[in-house]
Amino acid sequence: MDQPKAPLITPVLIAGGIILMIGFAIRASFGVFQIPIAAEFGWLRSEFSLAIAIQNLAWGVGQPMFGAMAERFGDRKAIILGAILYAGGLVLSSFAVTPEQHQMLEILVGFGIAGTGFGVILAVVGRAAAPEHRSMTLGIATAAGSAGQVFGAPTAEFLLTMMPWQEVFLVFALVILATLFALPFLRSPHVATRAELEESLGTVLGRAFKDPTYLLIFIGFFSCGYQLAFITAHFPAFVTEMCGPIDPAGSLAALGITSTSALGAVALAVIGLANIVGTVTAGWLGQRYTKKYLLAGIYTARTIASAAFILMPITPTSVLVFSLVMGSLWLATVPLTSGLVAHIYGMRYMGTLYGFVFLSHQIGGFMGVWLGGKMYDISGDYTLVWWIGVGVGAFSAIVHLPVRERPYQRLAVA
Repeated sequence: MDQPKAPLITPVLIAGGIILMIGFAIRASFGVFQIPIAAEFGWLRSEFSLAIAIQNLAWGVGQPMFGAMAERFGDRKAIILGAILYAGGLVLSSFAVTPEQHQMLEILVGFGIAGTGFGVILAVVGRAAAPEHRSMTLGIATAAGSAGQVFGAPTAEFLLTMMPWQEVFLVFALVILATLFALPFLRSPHVATRAELEESLGTVLGRAFKDPTYLLIFIGFFSCGYQLAFITAHFPAFVTEMCGPIDPAGSLAALGITSTSALGAVALAVIGLANIVGTVTAGWLGQRYTKKYLLAGIYTARTIASAAFILMPITPTSVLVFSLVMGSLWLATVPLTSGLVAHIYGMRYMGTLYGFVFLSHQIGGFMGVWLGGKMYDISGDYTLVWWIGVGVGAFSAIVHLPVRERPYQRLAVA
C-alpha cells in the first residue's frame, strides 16, 4: 500500500516564514533611514553606510555561531536570543547621536538578524521537510523573507511621515519581539544518517574546509552579498538623487509616487515582490536541475542586468524595470546555495555549514555597503561601486562551474 505523501506546507514552514518575513522587513528598511539620519546630524554618507556595513558583517560573523548554538542548545533558544539582541539594538540605536554609537550598536542588530535569519530558520525548515520537498520548501521560506521586503521599506517611509526615525526604531523593536509568538510551532526532527550523528561538528567542519567544492561555494556567495547589501542600503538614496523627474501627470503620480524618494522605497518593494516569485521558482528548479548551473545562470543574469542599468539613463521606468529583473534574481541564490550545502554535506550540521558560507555573503555585504558610502563621499556618485558589483557577479558565475554536486560520502569513496 502506498504511503501518503508528505505535505509541502507545514506549521514549521509557516512559523519559520513569519519570523523571516518580519525580520527581513525591518532589515530591508535601513536604506530608507540613510538620508533622514544623515540630514539630522549632518553626517557624511559614509558614516551611516559604515553602520549598515558593520550590521552586515556582524550578521555574517554571528550566523555560524547561532547555527552552532541552535544545533547544540536548540533552535528556539537561539531564535529567542536573536530576537532580544535585534530589539535591543534597535532600541539603543534610537538614542544614538554620533556615528560611532550607531556603528557599534549595529553589531547587536547584526547578531539579532543572524539569530532570526536564514542560517537558523532554513536549517529548521530543511530538517522538517520531506527530501522530495526540501528544495521547494527552502525556496518558499526564502520567499517569505522577500515578502517582508515588499512592505518593509514602504512601511518605514510611511512611518517617517508620522513620527521621527527614533520612534520608528522603537516600533520595529516591538514588532520583532512579537515574532516569538510563532515559536511553539517551530519544531522539527533532526534528520541525519547514523554516520552524521556519530561525527562531531569539528570533524565535519574540518572536512568541509579541506574540500575544494565547499571553498568554491564559500567564495561564490561573496558577490551575492555585495550586490544585495549595496542595493538595499544605497538604492533609495541613489534613486532619490540620480533618477530623472517623475511626470506629475504620469501613471506613477496617479499611484501616489510623486517624488524620487518615494520611488526609491517602492523600488525596494518591487524587488521584494519579484523575489517572491524568483525564490519559489529557484526552489522548484533546484528539485529538477543541477543547482550549480542554476547558480551560475543567476549570477550571469545579475551581471547583465546591472551593467545594462548603469549604462542607460536613470529614469523612473528604468528603475522599476531593473527592480523587477533584479528582484526575480535577488534571493534566488539562497535556496539553491543552502540546498547545495545540505545535499553535499547532509542535514546534521547544515545550520553551521551554511552559516560559514553565509559569512562570505556578509563580508561581501560589508564591502558593498561601505564602499558605496565611501565612494559616494569621494566622487559624488555610485558608478564605480556598480561596476565592481558587475565584476564580482561575473566571477561568481564562473566559480560555481567546477563545484562537484554529489554527497560528500560518495566523493570520499570515489
